[in-house]
Amino acid sequence: MSPSPLSRRRLVALLFGGALPAWQAHAAIAPADTRFGGLALPDGEGRLQTVLHDAARATWVDFWASWCTPCRQSFPWMNTLHDTLGPQGLRIVGINLDHRRADADRFLAAHPARFLNLFDPAADSARRFAIRGMPSSLLVSARGEVLLQHTGFRPSEAPALEARIRSALAPGAATPPR
Repeated sequence: MSPSPLSRRRLVALLFGGALPAWQAHAAIAPADTRFGGLALPDGEGRLQTVLHDAARATWVDFWASWCTPCRQSFPWMNTLHDTLGPQGLRIVGINLDHRRADADRFLAAHPARFLNLFDPAADSARRFAIRGMPSSLLVSARGEVLLQHTGFRPSEAPALEARIRSALAPGAATPPR
């Protein structure tokens, strides 16, 4: 079942600034933040989890919503990345922006994720990083620096995205601060 028009409108307003004119003006100039720092959100059981983890060489952060059609295509790809590049230090974290948790749960039942999913119904994290479309993904270094921001998902783009992720995992890439 898709979200009610009101919840979709609210999410679109939050993401694209329709209800937040100050954010809209700022987002037109530059992303709201270029570092992840200690961003933490609740997981499926309500436990607060940090997006970045000390053991990860790089983190792929994917902002998604249940009504997002390309998200249905990106989840199998991210599951494959998790399986193949996770052992090399890649952490994948989905951040759901649905207003209603039940919508996200239905999506995850139909499109299971083998990677961590966190929940941000207020979309504060999306505003922090000036997310403008769904899905939107960020490749984040071990130091918390955003290396790449990508909007949308097309299977034809997957090889180039994977190459960029592999380069962030390569020996000599930024390592966690000591």
